[in-house]
Amino acid sequence: MNRDEVDRALEHLRDEKQRIGTALLELEGHQGYQLLKGAAVDGATRRVQATVQSRMSAMWALFDLYGRALGAAEELRTRHSRPGQTDLARLTWLLSGPSVELPVEEVPLERRTLLADPSGEKLTLEAVVARMTPLYEETARAVAALDTVWSALLSRLAEVEAERRAAVSLRDALGAPDPELDRLAAELAAAGTTVRSDPMAMARDGQPDTARLDDLHTALGDARRRLEEAERLRSGFDERLRAVGGLLDEVRAAEAAAAAHRDEVLEKIASPVLPDLPAASAGLDRRLATLGRGGDWSDLAGRVADLERAARAALAEARETAGVIRGLLDRREELRGRLEGYRVKAARLGLAEDAELAELYEHARGLLWSSPCDLRKATVTLSDYQQAITTRTKGAER
Repeated sequence: MNRDEVDRALEHLRDEKQRIGTALLELEGHQGYQLLKGAAVDGATRRVQATVQSRMSAMWALFDLYGRALGAAEELRTRHSRPGQTDLARLTWLLSGPSVELPVEEVPLERRTLLADPSGEKLTLEAVVARMTPLYEETARAVAALDTVWSALLSRLAEVEAERRAAVSLRDALGAPDPELDRLAAELAAAGTTVRSDPMAMARDGQPDTARLDDLHTALGDARRRLEEAERLRSGFDERLRAVGGLLDEVRAAEAAAAAHRDEVLEKIASPVLPDLPAASAGLDRRLATLGRGGDWSDLAGRVADLERAARAALAEARETAGVIRGLLDRREELRGRLEGYRVKAARLGLAEDAELAELYEHARGLLWSSPCDLRKATVTLSDYQQAITTRTKGAER
C-alpha cells in the first residue's frame, strides 16, 4: 500500500470499528438481552443464555483484538507523517495481513489441529469481521426470539394473574373455601414459575405458546363470574328469592291454563289427541323451599341459578302445551269462519237455492256447532261443500 491507500484503509477501518462497537452495545441494550442477562433460568432458556453469553464474550474478545491491531496501525501512522517503505510495509501488514493473533483458548475447537501453533490462530482484520458476523447474527436472532416469547408470555401471565387476584378477592369476601379456585391458583403458580424461569419451554417454532395460560385465563374467568354471582346473591338474597317465587307463580298459572284448556277440549272436541299436562311446579316449589340463607354462597348461587333455569324451561313447556291444546279449539273456530265465508260466496254466485249445497252446508254446520265436535268429519264435509261450490261456478262459466 502507498501512503494514500493506507490513509483510506485507516479511515474505513475506524468507521467499521465504530459501527461494530455500536452494534454490540445496542445488542447488549436490547430488552431480550437484558431479560436474559443474569437471570436465574433453567432448561431450554438456560441453554440459550449460555450460548448468547458465550457468543457475546467471543465477539467482545475479537473486537478488542481488532481494536488493538487497528490502534497499533494508527499509532504507527501518527508517529510517521511521511512513512518510509519499512513503515508502509508494516502498516500494510497490520491493516490487511494476519495481524490479529487469537489466544489458543479463543480458537474454536473445530478450527484447531493436532500440530496447531501454540501461539494461536492468526487472522486479518477482514477475517475478524467475517468471524464476528455470523456470531452477531445468530446471537441477535436468539435474543429477538427470546424477547418475543418471553414478553408475550409475561404479558399474558400478568392478565391471568389479575384474573386470579379478582377471583381470590371475591372468595375472601364471601368467606367460604373454594377448592376449584385453589386448584386453578396452584396450576397458575406452576405455569408462572415456568414462564419466569424457562420461557423457551413454552415456545413452538420460535413463537410463544400461550395455550396453557389461555386455558387458565378462561377457567379463572369462569370462577370469577361464579363468585360474582354468589356475591350478588348474598347482597340481594331476599329479592332474588321473591323473583324466583314470582317465576314459579307463572309456571303454576301456565299449567293451570293448560289443564283448563284440556277440560274444555274434552268437552267440546270429539276424540282429541292431547299431550300430557305439564306438572313441574310442585317439584320446583320443593326445590325453592330448600334454599336457605347463609352457608356456602357459591354453592347456593349455583342452586338458585339452576332453579331459575328449570323454572323458565317449565314455563316455556307449559305455555307451549297450553297452546297446542288450545289449538284444537282455534281450529274449530277457523273451520266455522270458513264455512260462513263459503255460504256468503255461494249466495253471491246465485246458489242460495241450491238444495244439494244447502244440505252440505247444514251437515257441516251441524258438525261444527255440535258438542263434542268431530273435527275430522267437519273438515271433510267443509271440503266437500267448497268443492261443490267450485264445481257449480266452473259449470256456469262454461
